[in-house]
Amino acid sequence: MGYPCYMRLPHELQQAAEIVELIGYTPLIRLRRVTAHLPDSIEIYGKAEWFNPGGSVKDRPAWNIIRTAIERGELHRGKRLLDATSGNTGIAYAMIGAALGFGVTLCVPANVSLERKRILRAYGAEVIYTDPLESSDGAIRMARQLYAERPDLYYYADQYNNPANWQAHYETTGVEIWQQTEGRITHFVAGLGTTGTFVGTGRRLREYNPAIQLVSFQPDSPLHGLEGLKHLETAIVPGIYDPTLADRDLHISTEEAYRMVRRLAQEEGLLVGISAGAAVAACLRLAEQILAASIGTPHAVIVTILPDSADKYLSERFWEEEPF
Repeated sequence: MGYPCYMRLPHELQQAAEIVELIGYTPLIRLRRVTAHLPDSIEIYGKAEWFNPGGSVKDRPAWNIIRTAIERGELHRGKRLLDATSGNTGIAYAMIGAALGFGVTLCVPANVSLERKRILRAYGAEVIYTDPLESSDGAIRMARQLYAERPDLYYYADQYNNPANWQAHYETTGVEIWQQTEGRITHFVAGLGTTGTFVGTGRRLREYNPAIQLVSFQPDSPLHGLEGLKHLETAIVPGIYDPTLADRDLHISTEEAYRMVRRLAQEEGLLVGISAGAAVAACLRLAEQILAASIGTPHAVIVTILPDSADKYLSERFWEEEPF
């Protein structure tokens, strides 16, 4: 089974079907060793999104954005896809663009990992690097400027404001989690970047069971090392963000995320990216809050997203530090 609706593509673009059929239906993995201090009645699971062909959760919204634009006649050969990205969505755009035969122009903060830069180059994307101190906001401003100058050349995907972003997760991620947990999920945890994963998955899960708790997390400061995530208090807030959705919002430090990445590698055998480390750190904090507030034996099935693997971050210096 693969990502739905690919057959709506025009006939001349069907050659991409084999790639997009690999998007979605990623494994759900129970974390056992990093949760050993918790009672067995509290279960924590991570959805292994690096199984997508582009290596991250961003394959889902990137494909839905592209598919929707093609169906509407907004993206076709002769136009370039343009967007701002911190890396993973850009990789997904570049992969699909190569398969479909259209150009991709990406505005990317200059401090993204070396591995991401090389992957984008390998797919043939045009990359415009922006001020690293402005994070993803600087990339957004650059993309807007380019589109304003040449609307005839670009299809501006605008992932931060495009409803096809969150709708991808509503149609796929939320459905998969419900099925994989057999409806047992009690809490969903996801980071806030474009906010599409949290909004789309959360809305779908709430339809299945209004009692499911939705917990978002974000970096604890404007200057952070959690690529792909936004400190919303000081950043451009995505238009697709729904501030009424979260039951609680947690703030995670870069150092917490780094420590958890190393722990997951050495205790669970899972080599995950930095935002995945932050996600598990958020889940553990949530679990400990549930335990502290419980009278008697607490019960929880907590599910989070592990957005990508560590293969795009192995050049980061934190790997050289002591593991704990």
